[in-house]
Amino acid sequence: MSEPKPELDADTLAFAGRVFQYARMGHAGELADLFGQGLPANLRNDKGDSLLMLAAYNGQAETARVILEAGGDPELANDRGQTPLAGAAFKGDAAIAKLLLDHGARVDGIGDGTRTALMTAAMFDRTEMVDLLLAHGADPDLRDGTDKSAADMARAMGAQATPDQLDRAPRKAG
Repeated sequence: MSEPKPELDADTLAFAGRVFQYARMGHAGELADLFGQGLPANLRNDKGDSLLMLAAYNGQAETARVILEAGGDPELANDRGQTPLAGAAFKGDAAIAKLLLDHGARVDGIGDGTRTALMTAAMFDRTEMVDLLLAHGADPDLRDGTDKSAADMARAMGAQATPDQLDRAPRKAG
């Protein structure tokens, strides 16, 4: 029989809420101070979203940089298996995607799921993001858990430009 988990008091819960809000709202300085005091950079909320995921998804580039420099893991997936790079791809935020890639995000990383950021970008017709990911070596021929490629997914979602864009993408030799 497992031990019961300790209950968190109201002050601790309020503090945790503020920390996650800092990531969402772009309070880089406040987070940097907290990291300096020992706050873990890979702290996650009840949905598995890391501070980095929240900053990336909400377009907070400076905050994402601070989290990455404090040791935030660009491959840490949330409870839905999504990585911060996939979140940036969904939003179409090229600046965040570049930042994540420059800090070690795997271009074809799938987190705990089966979809790459390229697949996500293609599904939502994010042509600039598709170009960026391809330029960083994303493989347009990878398949998800249902054996669909990024172009297949884009077509299924009714994307207008990305299916042809992916069909024209250079392929890796071998």
